[in-house]
Order: sequence, then structure tokens, then C-alpha cells
Amino acid sequence: MQMKTSVKSDIEIAQESTMKPIGEIAKTIGLTEDDLELFGKYKAKISYEALSKIESNNSGKIILVTSINPTPAGEGKSTVTVGLGDAFGRIGKKAIIAIREPSLGPTMGIKGGAAGGGYSQVLPMEEINLHFTGDLHAITTANNALAALLDNHIQQGNELKIDQRRIVWKRAVDLNDRALRKVIIGLGGPLQGVPREDGFDITVASEIMAVLCLASDLKDLKLRLARMVVAYNDKKEPVTVGDLGVEGALTLLLKDAVKPNLVQTIEHTPALVHGGPFANIAHGCNSVIATRAAAKLGDYVITEGGFGADLGAEKFLHIKARSAGIKPEAVVIVATIRALKMHGGVAKSDLAKENIASLTLGFANLQKHIETIKSFGLPVVVAINKFITDTDLEVQTLLEWCKRETVPVALTEVWEKGGAGGVELAEALLEVIEKEENKFHPLYDLSDSLESKVRTIVQKVYGGKDVEFSSKAKKQLEDYEKFGWSNLAICMAKSQYSLSDDPTKLGRPTDFTVNVREFKPSIGAGFIVALTGEVMTMPGLPKKPAALNMDVDENGKALGLF
Repeated sequence: MQMKTSVKSDIEIAQESTMKPIGEIAKTIGLTEDDLELFGKYKAKISYEALSKIESNNSGKIILVTSINPTPAGEGKSTVTVGLGDAFGRIGKKAIIAIREPSLGPTMGIKGGAAGGGYSQVLPMEEINLHFTGDLHAITTANNALAALLDNHIQQGNELKIDQRRIVWKRAVDLNDRALRKVIIGLGGPLQGVPREDGFDITVASEIMAVLCLASDLKDLKLRLARMVVAYNDKKEPVTVGDLGVEGALTLLLKDAVKPNLVQTIEHTPALVHGGPFANIAHGCNSVIATRAAAKLGDYVITEGGFGADLGAEKFLHIKARSAGIKPEAVVIVATIRALKMHGGVAKSDLAKENIASLTLGFANLQKHIETIKSFGLPVVVAINKFITDTDLEVQTLLEWCKRETVPVALTEVWEKGGAGGVELAEALLEVIEKEENKFHPLYDLSDSLESKVRTIVQKVYGGKDVEFSSKAKKQLEDYEKFGWSNLAICMAKSQYSLSDDPTKLGRPTDFTVNVREFKPSIGAGFIVALTGEVMTMPGLPKKPAALNMDVDENGKALGLF
């Protein structure tokens, strides 16, 4: 259950919970305090030495949590992820949670934080949702250091003959600030730099975030940073960080941020919270280093991909799993009756009313995501994340539909009951992992053309008819082939609300065409971003941002963070 007027808020539950010193949590997974770099009593980074020490351990099983297309009604995917980790602990399994760090943009905007909810949260919730261990600040600094070094190179003679009209590297800030999408820099005369158009991305959309999350270690991080394209020269050839010779400085700024962060849940399950690329812009998964470490330290790893299976899960399976050489054992698709009714045509204001007809229509969205995960050859379990407004008939209708579709399903109540509300889901997962054959395989080969990869995702994952490329996108495809980038993965930047690139098309739209307006090379990350619809790399704030409800008392206690 997700909402009760008589129960405490997420932040009240978090602040009233008792945490154990992080050294005690570390001991439960075979680490000592010497393996940690402490950030107070309840947060720590795992040292390079410890990461190296556990490399020879056997790897645990990885379970990916995804969802149907999200709606304003909410799916609670992070809450289910955290509750599922706690549930594994309750049935005697050694599980570790591996999730992303929240961005201040959505935290202070409209979406809220990303530390779970109710009695399934990672702690200390306030610190995780705010500055945490400074990882996002380090990424912001590295991003902007690169921008400053790039502009300085041009100011100091431009040895690389960079065409200032073709600079693709933007500055970054970890806030939603629409006023910074397009700016002019270098005004004020020769001593102030070379005037040019520029812009800001939100930090979690920076390629440096994606690079940090896909790097296997510090050495790989440096190599990836060197490959990042920042501009094109007067011959329209790419200019990289390696050409500027600043990859060492950037790696130095990131040397601590690359270490995974260890925290705990309300029920003291270990959790690695590290990295946070957006899933509708970047690849939407926590770091490879954290996921691998969790697999070496636990028997089961509960991790997630951002937004629905058409975004986070697709990118986890095509980008992260392939890059890291990991294979998930099963996938959980989180669905709520509220959201399914919205996909069936019900207005948000009417969601509390029982509506079996619209609920049944909404099943089409869930069905498509089930088909998609099965097309990757993976076992799937549906988690019904229960709300207080769900009626018994609505719940029974969804359970019976899953039974008819022969899809394993579990009623999940982790928001209200913590790990106890996820035991049924944990047991269902153990059963499918044991009984169902795992034939995991990507839907496209890296040797396929970039155009073919995009079309495969649109047709097989979204259920679309075709793709239309703008004239700019077509020219970019030709250039990328020439530059030797055609063997990279595709990262779709698309609306999270719909299977299509039109956020108003809920449910399971058919016969649609996805329009790719342009591509963006993320060579360090190892993928090409395909920009569709109106997805932007710098979000804006809503009319009434969540920040309006935030405060702090005279003792430094956070208020209104949720």
C-alpha cells in the first residue's frame, strides 16, 4: 500500500528508524572497517583495495527490477527494489541492493527522491537525496573543468583548430534550470574568451556520469574519458578529451567518486547506492563497479533500470550487461492498478474509483513489457505494487489475467510492511530462477548498422511500425560510419510515459513511427544517443516545485523532503 492519511510520511519513517553503524553492515557481507572509507557513522565508500580483494569471489545472481510505463499515479519501482532486498533477507538469503543515486533536479522538482518509500527505504534518506558523498558534485566539477579547459584551448591559440560552431560539450549543473539550456559565453572583449553559443545539461545527463557508471575500474575510466568527443575541427573531424590531453586531470577529479557507496535499508540490508544517469536521456542504471561488487559480496543482487522496461531494462540489457559481461537471472516488472487504469483511459482524478473495464484495457501495456523481457530470453515475474485504493475485485482481476497469461505474479506490499510485504515476490523469483531456463540474448548485434539497431528497438521493444530520421540524423549516420562508430550500442532518448515517442499515447499504441531528430555521440560511454520527440537534456521546474515544501529546523533536521 502506498498512501494512507493516518500513517507517517516517508521522511518521518526514515528519521524514526534506527540505523546500525556502517561498519556493522559491512561485516555482514564480509568486509572490515579497513575496507571502508567512512563518511560519518552511516555512510562509507568501499576502497580500491577491497574491490580488488573480492574480485576472486564467486558471483551472486542478479535480479533486475523494471516496470510498466510510468504515469503520474506512480509505480514505486525503487520501493519494490528495496523491499525485495529486505524480503530476501527475511527468507534467509544473503542479498545486496544496488541502485542509483538521486539527482537534485527531480528531488527538488517534481519526481521526488530515489531512496524508496514507506518502510522500504535506504538510509540515511535525507543525505542520500541531497549531497550524499559528493559523487554528483565531483561529476559536475569534472564536466565543467573540461568545458573550461576546452574554451581555454581555443583562447590560447586553438592548436587543434576546433571549430567553435561545432563544440558539442556543454556545461552542467545538477538542478532543473531551463534558463540555462541555451546561453552565450565569452562576452566582454578579448580577455574574456571567445564568444560562442553554449548550454547546460543536468549533471545526470553528462557523458561523464555515463562513463563513470560503465567503467570497470579507474584505468578503464581514464580510457573512456579520453575517448569522449567534445567538438569537431575545421575539417569536421572529431576532437576528443585525449586530443586535449586532459583525461588525467578529469580522472583525478573522479578518483573518489568512482568508489561505490555503502549504506543500509530500514531493515539493515546492505545497499550500494552509486551513479545515477537519467533513463530517458542516458542509460539509467547504477554503476557497473557497484553491481559487480554487490555480486561478489552477496548471493543475490537486486538492482533496477530507470522508468519502464522500454527504457531502463532495454538499456540495462543492451548496454550495461553487454559492457560489463553480466547476465541477469530474472526480471521483475512492477505494475500498479492505478497506473494500469490510467493506461486504460482513466483520469488521475478518478483513480480511486473501481473501474474494471479501464483496468482490463490497461493490461495491454503490461503485456507488451512482458513480451519484451521474454524476447530477451529472460524469466519474468510481475509484482503488483498494492495501493490502499485498490479494490479486491481489481486485484483479483489482475491476478487472474496473469494466471491466464501464465506469468508468475506476486502481490507486493513493501511500502506498508517492509520486507514482509515482499516475501511472496522473493519466493516467486526463486522458483522461476530454479525452474525456468535462462536464454538471455541481446535483440541486436553490435555489428548491425546504427540505423538497424534503432529500428530493432522501435519495432521489437516499443512495438512501433518504423523509424523516420531527420535530414540531420541521416547526415550524422553517414559521418558516424566514417568515424568508425557504427559498432557502438544505441541509447534511445525518449519519453518515459509512452511506448512511442509521443507521451500522450498511453496503453499499447500500434502502427506508430518514431522520429529521430538527431544523434549525439557518447563514445566514452560506448553508445550513440538517439534523440526523439521533445526529450531535453536539461529539464525545467514545475509550477510548484517540491522545493517549496522543504525546510530545516533549528537542529538541522530536514523537513518536507517528501
